[in-house]
Amino acid sequence: MQEIAVIDYGMGNLRSVVKALEHVVGNSQQVVLTSDPRRVMQAHRVVFPGQGAAGDCMRAIDEYGLRDTILEAARSRPFLGICMGMQVLIEFSQENQGIDCLGFFPGQARYFGDDHRDKDGIRLKVPHMGWNRVRQIRQHPLWHGIENNTRFYFVHSYYLYSEDNELTVGSCSYGFEFSASIARDNVFALQCHPEKSADAGLQLLSNFVNWDGQA
Repeated sequence: MQEIAVIDYGMGNLRSVVKALEHVVGNSQQVVLTSDPRRVMQAHRVVFPGQGAAGDCMRAIDEYGLRDTILEAARSRPFLGICMGMQVLIEFSQENQGIDCLGFFPGQARYFGDDHRDKDGIRLKVPHMGWNRVRQIRQHPLWHGIENNTRFYFVHSYYLYSEDNELTVGSCSYGFEFSASIARDNVFALQCHPEKSADAGLQLLSNFVNWDGQA
C-alpha cells in the first residue's frame, strides 16, 4: 500500500492534517505521521505542514535532522506544503529580524505590518485570520473541482513575496494581492489551511493524494 508521510517536527496542528488526509484517502493509502527521515523518503507522497514562527520552525527542522530530507522529498515526489510549510520553502523570512529558510524557491516572507490598511485606508487586523477568497492564477491539477475565488481559511502575519511570477498559482487579497499558493513541477504549497477549509480544503487534499506530481 502506498504511504503519505506527514512530516512531524513538533510544530503543532499535525493531527488535524492527518485526520483530513485519512478522511479523503479511505483505505486506498496509509497516512503516516513521522519524524523519521527514512520513513519520509519511503513514502510515495509527502505533506509538510507547520504553524508558528519561522525561526522556531527552522530550528526544529534542524533538531530533527530533517533539512536534507525535506529538500530531497521536494525534489523527487508529490509534495504539499501547508502554511509555515510553504513559507520556509523559500529563501528568507523577515521574522525575528531575519531568518534564512530552506531556499528551495526564491522569495521572502514579509510582515503585513502593524498598521496594515486596505486601499480605502481602513485598518486591517494582523494576523490575517479567517476565510478569504483564493483567486486561481493558472490551472493546476490540485484546483480540480474547486471553483475560482472559493474561500479558504487563513491564519498568518507574514505573506510570501517572490519576483518569480511563474511560481504563483493562487492569490489572495488582504490590503493588497499576495501569493496564496505556489507550485512548480511536483511541489504545491499554500498559505491557507486546507484541513480547516471545509469541502474545498478536502477537495484539494483529495486532488493531492491522487496527484502524480505532473503539472
